Amino acid sequence: MNAFEIRGGHKLSGSITPQGAKNEALQVLCAVLLTDEPVTLHNVPNIIDVNTLIELLEDMGVAVQRPSDNTVVLNASGIDPDYFTTHAFKKKSGKLRGTVMLAGPMLARFHKAYIPQPGGDKIGRRRLDTHILGFERMGVTFHYDAEAQMFSLDGKDMHGAYILMEEPSVTGTANLLMAAVLAPGITTIYNAACEPYVQQLCHMLNSMGAKITGISSNLLTVEGVERLHGCTHTLLADMIEVGSFIGLAAMTQSELTIKNVNVPMLGVIPDTFRRLGIVIDVQGDDLHIPAQEQYKIHKFIDGSVLTVYDHPWPGFTPDLISIVLVTATQAKGTLLAHQKMFESRLFFVDKLIEMGAQIVLCDPHRAVVIGLDRQVPLRGINMVSPDIRAGVALLIAALSANGKSTIQNIHQIDRGYERIDERLNALGADITRI
Repeated sequence: MNAFEIRGGHKLSGSITPQGAKNEALQVLCAVLLTDEPVTLHNVPNIIDVNTLIELLEDMGVAVQRPSDNTVVLNASGIDPDYFTTHAFKKKSGKLRGTVMLAGPMLARFHKAYIPQPGGDKIGRRRLDTHILGFERMGVTFHYDAEAQMFSLDGKDMHGAYILMEEPSVTGTANLLMAAVLAPGITTIYNAACEPYVQQLCHMLNSMGAKITGISSNLLTVEGVERLHGCTHTLLADMIEVGSFIGLAAMTQSELTIKNVNVPMLGVIPDTFRRLGIVIDVQGDDLHIPAQEQYKIHKFIDGSVLTVYDHPWPGFTPDLISIVLVTATQAKGTLLAHQKMFESRLFFVDKLIEMGAQIVLCDPHRAVVIGLDRQVPLRGINMVSPDIRAGVALLIAALSANGKSTIQNIHQIDRGYERIDERLNALGADITRI
């Protein structure tokens, strides 16, 4: 198994450009199934999860070309809908939760689809109820094969409908949107997710000929059309990478410039890190993080301990709770990190404690961090990456620590971060892939 060997304690400097957004890539790649014309995607991250989905599309019969780095041209004119019933599909799709979003476009174009149990990170339960119930509102019937762990969906009577989602699920909203764009009638999706990734999907679908209004709100209206055509679409910068680099700069006392971040689409991310005492200067579409000897966690106005918690957009993304938590370990002050959405995402803190951090894990969702104010540096240890975001949080901790650290199971990090070792080494880090 591959691992990273990290020698910490080095200050980094220079500029780094975040990759294209992983979560957006998984959505827009599924959307290419809605047309038989070529779709060109720019700024596609070269990472395991995205490449796995592209391979899956190729296996279905989608023609894929890569004319340049991070650009992919896909043509779904000759796909095989029955590929979804094969063992090969089930095996490959089990590695990636994003495959659930293949169902919407397959229902829209071929009136049948199959959904396996979700794969991806082992960070807690991932329910399919939001997807299935929404499809049912649109006239889709389903059957669950318990032995195969597979849902079969029949959309021959699919139509527009009013859908009140029980939760603002990003993948659920994307799936229902892609089903609705070719469904006869009007579909209204209330309590829809309004993350930048969903907004980007809406803009892409409209450029293909869809009729979606209410973009950036939680009330989306879709007027079904007969067919969609090809398009060219450019992905946003990955805001999770942006937040990760902010935390990395603070932890390693580094001066970094994060380039081309799509500032308007970052929402509360910069201000949340500012509440940890981190200075962030906006320079056009770049963020400049000056080297700081110390950063002090703010308190609430009434003097109580600051709580950072995840919340549907425009609230703080759950993917950055791990980064905020590790960044607070060397701050001055106390922080309560509250991971509401997933019940297993904070279990990596035992490794931070072993490194010397002062953290109290209250329960599966909450952890109190007592910042060390750099009085006691973290120490290097051997550890294992449990999931994508925790893996990068441990990498940040290791880069700030004294001595050598080894992180096993870096496949998890590679799933979401493109050549992270090479890019950070170019800034002065000491990371060896072994």
